[in-house]
Amino acid sequence: MAIYLNKDSKIIVQGMTGGMGSKHTTLMVQAGSNIVGGVNARKAGTSVNLAGKDLPVFGSVTEAMAETGADVSVVFVPPAFTKDACIEAIDAGIGLLVVITEGVPVQDTAEVFAYLDGKSTRMIGPNCPGIITPEESLAGITPHTIAGKGPIGLVSKSGTLTYQMMYELRDYGFTTAIGIGGDPVIGTTHIDALEAFENDPETKAIVMIGEIGGDAEERAADYIKAHVTKPVVGYVAGFTAPEGKTMGHAGAIVSGSSGTAQAKKEALEAAGVKVGKTPSETAELMREIMKEL
Repeated sequence: MAIYLNKDSKIIVQGMTGGMGSKHTTLMVQAGSNIVGGVNARKAGTSVNLAGKDLPVFGSVTEAMAETGADVSVVFVPPAFTKDACIEAIDAGIGLLVVITEGVPVQDTAEVFAYLDGKSTRMIGPNCPGIITPEESLAGITPHTIAGKGPIGLVSKSGTLTYQMMYELRDYGFTTAIGIGGDPVIGTTHIDALEAFENDPETKAIVMIGEIGGDAEERAADYIKAHVTKPVVGYVAGFTAPEGKTMGHAGAIVSGSSGTAQAKKEALEAAGVKVGKTPSETAELMREIMKEL
């Protein structure tokens, strides 16, 4: 089992013919993903060969889905065009929309978020590494060679910390690892992923990585307390951040004591989550849990 993405997922890439799009489509093909085509209205009717696979280019998401049966789209288009690309995919009824683009204006993301209401599409991102179900499928930019299949579910706000945690726990492996992105408005939250992992029979334990700013981790702690029966370990990036200073990701804004790493750690621990002070310590906490399972 896996959440949101598996070996049967048929993936199209919006922006496949661009520099980043073609580079990462190649890597996704090499990871074993079933990439079935790309979308670029200006190059419709052509095809590109990536990693030895001939991939057709379609004029629209609707056309790509009709021709290929695609149910996942990965977006590699510049920030100015991301909103339109997302709305096009949502209108076409794509099941999963993975938005990699960084620097999307928050207002644009907020409009897409509102547009998703009542629709069948799940969006991951923007500004994220996407989602990987090791040895089955990759929709995004996570290096597929870090870790294999295993019983741990991972949800993270940070791309690089996703990779580090996968590396630290590569001896156990993962059902699915999701980088949800660190922007203030995102499509899929910690809570969404926690719910899916809780319902996935093959996920035995969950790692949740957050960061300073906002209250997403505190809300996730409340959710864990009420609904999650599986063991969860956590890490909050930003313990060394100077108080009152905005750091890194646009979402990482601390107001008063709310949003600090310490406040998040306390909220998570109150919900029964073991929280490490470093990624390596967090991985160690997960190892201890896995030995007991």
